[in-house]
Amino acid sequence: MFSDSAKIFIKAGDGGNGAVTFHREKYVAAGGPDGGDGGKGGNVIFVADKNVNTLVDFRYKRKFAAENGGNGRDANRNGKNGEHLRINVPVGTIVRDEKTGLVICDLKQDGEEFVIAKGGIGGWGNAHFATATRQVPRFSKPGAPGDERMVTLELKLIADVGLLGFPNVGKSTFLSIVSDARPKIANYHFTTLQPNLGVVNMGDGSFVVADIPGIIEGAHEGVGLGHEFLRHVERTKLLLHVVDVSGIEGRNPIEDFDTINNELKLYSEKLAQKRQIVLANKSDIPGFEENYEAFKKEMEDRGYTVFKISAATKAGISEVLKYTYEILSKIPDEEFEEEYEMFDLESDRKADDTITVSVEDGVYHVEGRRAQFIVGSTNMEDYESLQYFQRALIKSGVIDKLKEAGIQDGDPVEIYGCEFDYVE
Repeated sequence: MFSDSAKIFIKAGDGGNGAVTFHREKYVAAGGPDGGDGGKGGNVIFVADKNVNTLVDFRYKRKFAAENGGNGRDANRNGKNGEHLRINVPVGTIVRDEKTGLVICDLKQDGEEFVIAKGGIGGWGNAHFATATRQVPRFSKPGAPGDERMVTLELKLIADVGLLGFPNVGKSTFLSIVSDARPKIANYHFTTLQPNLGVVNMGDGSFVVADIPGIIEGAHEGVGLGHEFLRHVERTKLLLHVVDVSGIEGRNPIEDFDTINNELKLYSEKLAQKRQIVLANKSDIPGFEENYEAFKKEMEDRGYTVFKISAATKAGISEVLKYTYEILSKIPDEEFEEEYEMFDLESDRKADDTITVSVEDGVYHVEGRRAQFIVGSTNMEDYESLQYFQRALIKSGVIDKLKEAGIQDGDPVEIYGCEFDYVE
């Protein structure tokens, strides 16, 4: 089963919590704080794998989470770091932010890796908070939460050449005789329901051909199967446009050619500008010659190179392959590098730390990861921890945000379940 898109939720591991412990041993009545730090949460990493060729597995599993960091322990023992989670995806996978649709990364090379979500740092144990005046700190820091986000995976096959044309014009037959690919072939429309890749060996080199399911009029709007697979043509350097010139199905080959190119243009102007070689197929069928000369003249007048072939009998195939290989050698790789509006992960992470204040029924509600982190670090029953809480609110900018919102002495404040009255 083939699948070329998926939507999944990813979650990096949370950092482990720092420990609140005190040194205890025989003959030592009251040792100092020795709480260890929490371990770092695991990252989520996408890995391009040439042995994976579909996104179908993501239909059945849509949530992926890395391991959390271990909590700190006594005797200054730190928690274990969480294991990274590596997710293998096909080469050619584009990862987009689900909310904005912007591209986060484009994995084009086998083995290429990208850290899509970073694990949270571990919290400090109480040993970090001991000072000359605070010798028994009964609080620690919790681990920071790991990144989480919803992403869309989009597979664009990476091939040198794309086979283009209406359904049942002979694309799959062509691919089967020029490569070791074995696509399904039958004499009816939409035999090919998924793209097929084949490697064409030329002795001193090779190139990859993609058989794209038949495109019909309205494909750019989702008609037929074309809308699902037009994206796979985008990465190719060259297009072989296969046209049934025999007219056996009662269609006009020139109109067919124009219809396909119109769909390419409506889908992507850049796609329509790719170089095309025209293959006039089914030369073995009676009636072909009657249409061929007029078709060839029209195509050549437009500047296209035309080859007369029969995919069924292999006539003219070797000439097509030699010419295609020659043209490919002259097209630089960077000519068809795609340009995306990229999603800035680092800026998005910083935005998550932004403190926001809202007022509802006279209560000032504070939100933001930093504010949540401060509350989680506080032991509300310990005087020294409360002093730390007050300093942290000032240092993090929470107090400034409350003042900007117009807070007055005695107004109630709520921060992730922690409620208190504001005092200037």
